[in-house]
Amino acid sequence: MRYAINLPLFEEYASPRLIASLAREAEQAGWDGFFVCDHLVSDLIDPPPIGDPWITLAAVAAATERMRIGPIVTPLARRRPWKVARETVALDHLSGGRLTLGVGLGFPPELEFAKFGEDPSARVRAAKLDEALEIVTGLWSGQEFSHSGEQFQIAPTTFRPTPLQFPRIPIWVAGVWPRPRPFARAARWDGVVPMGEGLGYHEMMSVESTREVIAAIQRQRTSDTAFDVVHWGSTPDGKTAVMDDYADAGVTWWMETLAPWSYGWADEGPWPIDAMNERIRMGPRA
Repeated sequence: MRYAINLPLFEEYASPRLIASLAREAEQAGWDGFFVCDHLVSDLIDPPPIGDPWITLAAVAAATERMRIGPIVTPLARRRPWKVARETVALDHLSGGRLTLGVGLGFPPELEFAKFGEDPSARVRAAKLDEALEIVTGLWSGQEFSHSGEQFQIAPTTFRPTPLQFPRIPIWVAGVWPRPRPFARAARWDGVVPMGEGLGYHEMMSVESTREVIAAIQRQRTSDTAFDVVHWGSTPDGKTAVMDDYADAGVTWWMETLAPWSYGWADEGPWPIDAMNERIRMGPRA
């Protein structure tokens, strides 16, 4: 199992310079990955500053040399897929082939979609996500590509350069367990980022539920290529034995979320930078 840091881009973390500094600390401490969230707005009563994930990831790519990086996850349904194709290839080159693209439907839809005049329905967001994945990967190929769908249309066009990674940049797909469709989608790509039904953003799925996710993916996989399973977790005191139970279940990436309430702060307050940096400096297995 490999170990990553996942950070919000709220409050002080809206600063790409700060996030790049934390990424350098994480790489020096032995973490294997560094990922950030992707939100436009917040449902907090007092709206916080929110950073842009793509500008931030560019800063992280330039500040590190070894760790995998990426958005966990970007709501691909609210982005123009041809622009994402350009942005991700640029990040892949800037990072030396270290980008992983995490995608999902986007949440909460009332804020991330309806507020901006876009259809928030799950059906439309899912259709956009599936078409967008086809478009992004088609444009990554470096060959002439066209697309005619219900959501997007592209006349024949060719994008170059291609990604450094071959056959392409890995794609992880998020989904809420036990809803079946996100996991059928994930099985077609390179990894899954599951979240449990009714659980908060930083709450851990049980080992049993994680095993169920993995079994469902295995039943639907048609390729024998490597496949990643990501688990959200929080170990603020450095007691990391819990990680082993998930590794035994088949999890390949532990995503340390550093939830604020794990440190004794209320969830409506800021994420304390000092506490986060302390956990980062401990390394993945303190």
